[in-house]
Amino acid sequence: MTETVKIVSPIDGQVYAERALATAAEIKAAVAQARHAQARWRKAALAERAAGLTRFVDALLGMNSEIVPELAWQMGRPVRFGGEARGVEERGRHMIAIAEEALKPIQRTGKDGFRRFITREPLGTMLVIAPWNYPYLTAVNAIIPGLMAGNAVILKHASQTLLVGERFAAAARSAGLPEGIFQNLAMSHGAAEALIGSGAIDHINFTGSVEGGRRIEKEAAGTFASLTLELGGKDPAYVLEDAPLEASIENLVDGAFFNSGQSCCGIERIYVHETVFDRFLEGFAEHARTYILGDPLDMGTMVGPMAQPRLADQVREQMAEALRKGARVHLHTRDDRDRPGSPYLPPEVLTNVNHQMAVMREESFGPIVGIMKVRDDDEAVALMNDSPYELTASIWTNDFERAVALGARIETGTVFMNRCDYLDPELVWTGVKETGKGGSLSEIGYHNLTQPKSYHLRRI
Repeated sequence: MTETVKIVSPIDGQVYAERALATAAEIKAAVAQARHAQARWRKAALAERAAGLTRFVDALLGMNSEIVPELAWQMGRPVRFGGEARGVEERGRHMIAIAEEALKPIQRTGKDGFRRFITREPLGTMLVIAPWNYPYLTAVNAIIPGLMAGNAVILKHASQTLLVGERFAAAARSAGLPEGIFQNLAMSHGAAEALIGSGAIDHINFTGSVEGGRRIEKEAAGTFASLTLELGGKDPAYVLEDAPLEASIENLVDGAFFNSGQSCCGIERIYVHETVFDRFLEGFAEHARTYILGDPLDMGTMVGPMAQPRLADQVREQMAEALRKGARVHLHTRDDRDRPGSPYLPPEVLTNVNHQMAVMREESFGPIVGIMKVRDDDEAVALMNDSPYELTASIWTNDFERAVALGARIETGTVFMNRCDYLDPELVWTGVKETGKGGSLSEIGYHNLTQPKSYHLRRI
């Protein structure tokens, strides 16, 4: 009997789609096809790859009117936000545009009779394992530069968003990319781990849980495959005494509750200088009350259901523990759908919290945020660093020098000033501690998807 996987929609709890899982023979054939295609693709001129991938991006954007409601049904994102087209276009087109400069040989001069340079060679076959929370953006980060660099790409998308992988495959066909150079496979976790351990994959790009990253590292041990891992997050914000309060409140509310808080770089904890704490909290709670939970297919909905009921229950457990330990809630939203076992969870703001509570230490990945008062920069930095995860940290001030000085003390992959929850494709996207290893986007993303090769030539 053929094994299948089902997408259970968070909107109504019904099966939205069902797909057959790839067999071991089908996976083996896909890898062989990828290697055959990559042997030719790596020889293609960069301009040819760029033209094909530009058509690939165009094809994805052309599907957006269908993609938006499809995303709502698969993982609950409200249709009012228009899907992920803007980010897909920005990142995809930027990585295509910088490829020539990022991949060109590095020339070394200064020695008569010698010619010395470094080239960047494709790694071979990549496996991209993408998550459901930003299913297009996280995948584009690896797929576009991976293909531009001359690699073949096999995509395994999350079971919650399997149809996203099919959209990528349709875009590749529409763009006329060589057969086999990009393939989408519906795979079980066990099949993906077996593929990684087989030694047939040269690079693995994984976005997901810390535990998932550990399993991948274990399976890849001894294969010498390279890894890019973006894992857990508990991203902090620090609101200083000179912060532009109105803008800080508006952006941090969005950073905490957009996508129902299901963002790797979403704001999960906020530290506010004591001199502005009361004003900030009042404004934050007032603005947060406008983020109304509802049907994601309704254009008026700001916050949709979480992707799965168990994820919402984990947030409920964090909130219950915090309340038992003395935390205070501020939104008091009432919704008949908010009950154990339901993915519908309204946003909530907690104060009187501390780092003995899970809500301030463990990843929430939901529409909840804790806000703490701090005396000074030293206390804020110590609390921001008191986490096993560090992807981004945001500082809210109009003092560039102070932001840079604070950023140097914060253990994180990206330091923001007066913004949050955003990926700039001109900057590397990376994390530290248990958030992962490697990095994507910018020219550094290309360095992680290629192998340097040195030429040391002497004329006699």
